[in-house]
Amino acid sequence: MSDQSSMHAYLNWTKQRIDEMDAILASLEAKASQVKVDSKAGADRIVADLRKRRDEFEASAKAQAKAGQAAVRENTAKLESQWRRFETEVNTYFETVGKQAEQQKATFLQAAAAQAKAWRETAEAFHNEAGKAMTARRADIDAAVTRMKADAAEAEARLHELMQAGGESWAALSAALAESRQAFDRANQKAGDAMKGGSQTESKPST
Repeated sequence: MSDQSSMHAYLNWTKQRIDEMDAILASLEAKASQVKVDSKAGADRIVADLRKRRDEFEASAKAQAKAGQAAVRENTAKLESQWRRFETEVNTYFETVGKQAEQQKATFLQAAAAQAKAWRETAEAFHNEAGKAMTARRADIDAAVTRMKADAAEAEARLHELMQAGGESWAALSAALAESRQAFDRANQKAGDAMKGGSQTESKPST
């Protein structure tokens, strides 16, 4: 049961990262025509590299999930490193060829939307699992889900306030996304921990 709950948290974590990668790539590709002509070759190269990194991350995540819990524990650090390289490459893009404030804002909004979606979907998934849990554990899972929803609302509000303020650099926008992402990771882990020992379906008394 412990392994199952840990796998839930792992799958939520990898899906959140992949969805955010997809949102960022979609934004960069949609704005490709706005990149200055003398910067286009560099922009195309970075976006192609980001696409490659995204695909490598997904392939690694799927391989580890299929290999089982032991592989997940051993190789999560590798995935974290892959994510950081993707994030660094995005920062490089905006520091060099994507300095337009409009493009940075659009990418921030899409990444923030992907994060909000991950919060909602993960909370819903844990809520559904709570219904299958032993009665003794159900309250703990429900409490973790309630906390997750509150944390999600708080994170979304902070990102919205930052965007409304305007004039923020990509470094500030990226830092805000990272803070929200870390809050998601903590909430996801806490909900996964609450599921430990509680993911077994409650047996009905014999008649």
